[in-house]
Amino acid sequence: MATSKSSSAPRMNADWHHEHPMPANASFEQRVQWHLAHQQYCSCRPIPAKLLAQMKEKGIKVPKSK
Repeated sequence: MATSKSSSAPRMNADWHHEHPMPANASFEQRVQWHLAHQQYCSCRPIPAKLLAQMKEKGIKVPKSK
């Protein structure tokens, strides 16, 4: 039996993901920039907790997710 996804499930913006791949061996700064843009254009997942903690330690403001 197939399961249906809930309408409250996060939505993936496949076009954005295709056009904005995470750079290979991304630096901290590249990861931050990618995840901040990702948060703005796609709601498929939150910023990883470890990166979020590092961002907060460095005083990088994180806007509220969608």
